[in-house]
Amino acid sequence: MLWSPGDSGRDIRELQARLRQIAWIFHGPTGTYDELTTQAVRGFQGKRGLPKTGVTDSVTWQRLLAMTREPGKWELYLMGGQPADEPDPRCMSGRVLCISKSSRTLRWMIDGRTVSTMPVRFGSEYTPTREGVFRVYWKSRHHVSTLYDSPMPYAMFFSGGQAVHFSADFAARGYAGSSHGCVNVRDEAAIARLYGQVRNGDKVVVHW
Repeated sequence: MLWSPGDSGRDIRELQARLRQIAWIFHGPTGTYDELTTQAVRGFQGKRGLPKTGVTDSVTWQRLLAMTREPGKWELYLMGGQPADEPDPRCMSGRVLCISKSSRTLRWMIDGRTVSTMPVRFGSEYTPTREGVFRVYWKSRHHVSTLYDSPMPYAMFFSGGQAVHFSADFAARGYAGSSHGCVNVRDEAAIARLYGQVRNGDKVVVHW
């Protein structure tokens, strides 16, 4: 076995990029071996008569290598999911949404350990995302902005009207757009899992 669900890193990003080249996966690369990646590997294996384990073993990997090309940097970081920089020191204890503006990533951390990482987008210069240390004070699964009349699914509010939430616009347009100050996530499956794990009172650190 080479990689299995729960693994993360540069190798997983390459696996996802190669699966994307042959249309087995359409999200990412995220660098995390998530459920969508497992399903894609399982489908790829079944199509080629390999055991449908969803785990990437050497036989599966060699078959994938033969059918794809070396992904370039753009493919590896297609979603703006460049490697997260080192966590801010304020993120190293407790339950924290550690959000980096410089690498445009959100780390979900518990007691200094990174549980998951996902690409994010921020507000424009006119509606900037506030920086500092906050707390999740309200969660709203099917929220709609009263100010902008736009859907904010899986909203986790941390500063006034600013929240971490799924953005269909971010999923469609990427970094061509921006939020009104919220922290946008484009991977709906990832934020659905995150929403289920985060509790009111958990810390939020937004930093450069």
